[in-house]
Amino acid sequence: MSITAHELVEQARARIEAVTPQQAFEELSTGKAVALDIREPSEWEEHIDGAVQVPRGLLEFAADPTSARHHDALDPSARVIVYCRSGTRAALAALTLQTLGFTHVANLEGGFVAWKEAGLPWIEHHADL
Repeated sequence: MSITAHELVEQARARIEAVTPQQAFEELSTGKAVALDIREPSEWEEHIDGAVQVPRGLLEFAADPTSARHHDALDPSARVIVYCRSGTRAALAALTLQTLGFTHVANLEGGFVAWKEAGLPWIEHHADL
């Protein structure tokens, strides 16, 4: 029997830790956590300062230390706080990281939208004209 995408997201949320924007900010400020932005490159104009950007479609390769596409900032034993725009894609991505052996992964509740609404710092890049 198949499930809906909504049910899949809810199952992922039930299995992963969620952190509020303020909790994420405090962890990231200590340097003991990595913010992982899994949004598409077209969404990267605004992001959390210091975040690692890996599109959701490339996550498994960037997270796998045995892959030629591995991103050095993604350590399975490190604290990783995953975010997207609203927290939905990030929930699925965080569960994927857990499946790949990441032991300290969390989803940013409400995603980047909630981060900005909380008044936390972020960076805006403008394309060169």
